[in-house]
Amino acid sequence: MIIRFRAVSLRVHPRSVTVVITLLLLTFVLAAISMTTGDFPLSVSEVVRTVLGFGDPATEFIVNRLRLPRVLIAILVGAALALSGAVLQSLTRNPLGSPDFIGFAHGSATGALIVILLFQGSMAEISLGALAGGMLTAALAYLLAFRRGVQGFRLVLIGIGLSAMLLAANNYLVTRASLTGAIAAQTWITGTLNGRTWNQVVPLLIALALLLPPTVYFGQKLALLELGDDKARALGVPVEITRLALLAISVTLAAVATAAAGPIAFVALTAPQLARKLTAAPGSGLTAAAATGALLLVAGDLAVQRLFASPLPVGILTSAIGGTYLAWLLVREWRRGRL
Repeated sequence: MIIRFRAVSLRVHPRSVTVVITLLLLTFVLAAISMTTGDFPLSVSEVVRTVLGFGDPATEFIVNRLRLPRVLIAILVGAALALSGAVLQSLTRNPLGSPDFIGFAHGSATGALIVILLFQGSMAEISLGALAGGMLTAALAYLLAFRRGVQGFRLVLIGIGLSAMLLAANNYLVTRASLTGAIAAQTWITGTLNGRTWNQVVPLLIALALLLPPTVYFGQKLALLELGDDKARALGVPVEITRLALLAISVTLAAVATAAAGPIAFVALTAPQLARKLTAAPGSGLTAAAATGALLLVAGDLAVQRLFASPLPVGILTSAIGGTYLAWLLVREWRRGRL
């Protein structure tokens, strides 16, 4: 369906709009329920009144200082990881194209761990370390995969190798740390939303606000890149420059999400594909992917709070479910002759 307003026309896919609105509503409902869960149960009406500024001091502390930052981090990190995965999967034209599977998230974790364990850095320094680690990993993968251009399958294979080496480096850093530092780093490396505050929300929100415009601008060219380099060039797309820009955007999204909550696994892998199945629309579906990622992480965090007596890192649940999904995906790709 095409909507025209004067000289501007906009192509709208009705099913995609319906799916995105439904996902956002579900995310809002689960977020509200999540803020009622904990050692001090609250009703939804109490949470709403407190968020609007009409709660008592005790309720305000629980909701605004403890639970609301955690929920916002879950939404923002889930959306950032899903966007990163959607961009990479379109670039590589491969469902295995994901920042955690290729190794970009592990590279970001390595940079952050170096700052945490060796320099005891602040949140801003950890974010810069994660960004530097992810960028260096992406640059190395790109250079190793470059041979008269970059083929998606080659980039995935090289990324898997880099991921294994970086995971070993991360484990080495943890073993060389003090006992207290090793425990904190190991919890962070699993991917957790426990203990998140406004100190993580604000930088993440600013980073996503800065990344959203270039993501939308270059994301419009993803569908053309999926046609192949030759066809994209014929349609006027500067292929290598666009690919580098999109790769940088994907890595930065994964890095800022990793800096805020650690390397939460498999959200970037599963969310874009679930979004495509739900919308059944052509193209990368960045908006639907972001909404799906936010819903998955909010739902996962709510599940670990409700199902377990002590708060577990949400990365444990996403790894367990995502690992099963990855096994199914590999079997499906093998049967289709893509592996």
